[in-house]
Amino acid sequence: MVSTKGNKTDILYKIFIYVALITLAVSIIIPVAWVFMASVKQNSEFYGNPWVLPQGLHVQNFIDAWGKARMGEYMLNSVLATGLGLIILLAVALPAAYVLSRFQFTGKKFLNTMFMGGLFINVSYIVVPIFLMFVDGDKLARSIFGNGFLLNNIFMLSVVYASTALPFTIYLLSGYFSTLPKAYEEAAYVDGAGYFSTMIKIILPMAKPSIITVLLFNFLSFWNEYIIAMTLLSDPKGAKTLPVGLMNLMKAQNAAAQYGQMYAGLVLVMLPTLILYICVQKKLTQGMTLGGLKG
Repeated sequence: MVSTKGNKTDILYKIFIYVALITLAVSIIIPVAWVFMASVKQNSEFYGNPWVLPQGLHVQNFIDAWGKARMGEYMLNSVLATGLGLIILLAVALPAAYVLSRFQFTGKKFLNTMFMGGLFINVSYIVVPIFLMFVDGDKLARSIFGNGFLLNNIFMLSVVYASTALPFTIYLLSGYFSTLPKAYEEAAYVDGAGYFSTMIKIILPMAKPSIITVLLFNFLSFWNEYIIAMTLLSDPKGAKTLPVGLMNLMKAQNAAAQYGQMYAGLVLVMLPTLILYICVQKKLTQGMTLGGLKG
């Protein structure tokens, strides 16, 4: 016989969980919806009740943000920096995680320790040393080639993004790779496959949920990153990424705040991340511990 006290406890626990989840969802949905609503308001509407619905769809905010504030150019720079950063990251992290998780060799423990230590380094603390190294590198490059290429360079920004994300990515991927059974690899070796082809054709398809999760986390990190981009892309007339470009919206009309344009810029920053999450959410829910062998 089930006790009445136990049933009441379960009901109260479920109510608490639902209330907490609803509260969390509301705290996220309302600010996002407010930003989308504010992005189509005229500037005069911000001086009244901020919760009033917009009088109309003032699409001119997006046109001004895209053109006058150069948000279109900044978005292209962000796409390039994020895309190149992810490509470089996967090109290095996937083979490194595969080797560290599947093979035994001299120095493996040391490398694992170094990558684990990298997890505890906040990128914001090493931006200045990176900048100073790039300044010295540009001086050397000018003395040899006549021109520097480390600062104000989208590709070098992508390299920094990828290198700072390596510890987390390798740790996550190697942890997943180590859970995969070796029977598939052994079968591939018997069929004459080499190490590289085994990794590409056997291991990576099995690790697709983990790779998608890593891509999403790093995409969000690269796309929304501000401090490194602001430091390494220091030329006022040079390339800027989208988060840094938002600052230009506050300088319109002699520093008069153009709130509609600013919120339109925020929408341009948020929209790609929302679309990406909607596209890959089913893969993310598959989890990080899917096995490859059933039996």
